[in-house]
Amino acid sequence: MRKAMGKLVLLRHGESVWNKINVFTGWVNIGLSEKGIQESIEAGEELADIRFDAIYVSTLIRAQMTAAIVIAKNRKTKTALFPSDSDWEKSYGEEEFIQVIEAEELNERYYGKLQGKNKDEVKKEFGEEQFKLWRRSYDTPPPEGESLKMTIERALPYCQKEIFPRVRNGETVLVCAHGNSLRGIIMYLNKLSSVEIVHLEIATGVPLTYDLS
Repeated sequence: MRKAMGKLVLLRHGESVWNKINVFTGWVNIGLSEKGIQESIEAGEELADIRFDAIYVSTLIRAQMTAAIVIAKNRKTKTALFPSDSDWEKSYGEEEFIQVIEAEELNERYYGKLQGKNKDEVKKEFGEEQFKLWRRSYDTPPPEGESLKMTIERALPYCQKEIFPRVRNGETVLVCAHGNSLRGIIMYLNKLSSVEIVHLEIATGVPLTYDLS
């Protein structure tokens, strides 16, 4: 008898405060905007009846806030326990909780010297062509930052080692991360080329569900 496959749910965090004002965010720890909170609530309502066996998030607060809101809406999953709340597990027992796993490998692309700068101002200062090269090319990094290729080279191997095997073993896993780290996973799953992936837009707060059969 064939073993049942789990599901992989990918979720880009809800809109952040800096998304809203069009600023390069990268690894700066910026929280959700009001719209981002609402997007997370709606994602939680959509996923409310899915029982998650594992939850993975980046180390950045916007992804963690989104995951916390989504799980707060869930009717099937155990109480989510973030690493900072580990004392609760000691008090009440491991069986009462689902451990949220933080991974720096799932962090957003590191934008280096562009972090904190308004995108329109960067475009004006350096020109349209250079701006597009930094923002939308596959392998050209911004000053002191990561290219999309470099981001994928840390995010995808982590998923192949830690996450995909759990899904293939029948677990349902939520990954709450960022546009560029999720691009690497989607590139692999959808068999997209390096040209196709740079044009892929991933909406904030919209769950994407895959099986790995």
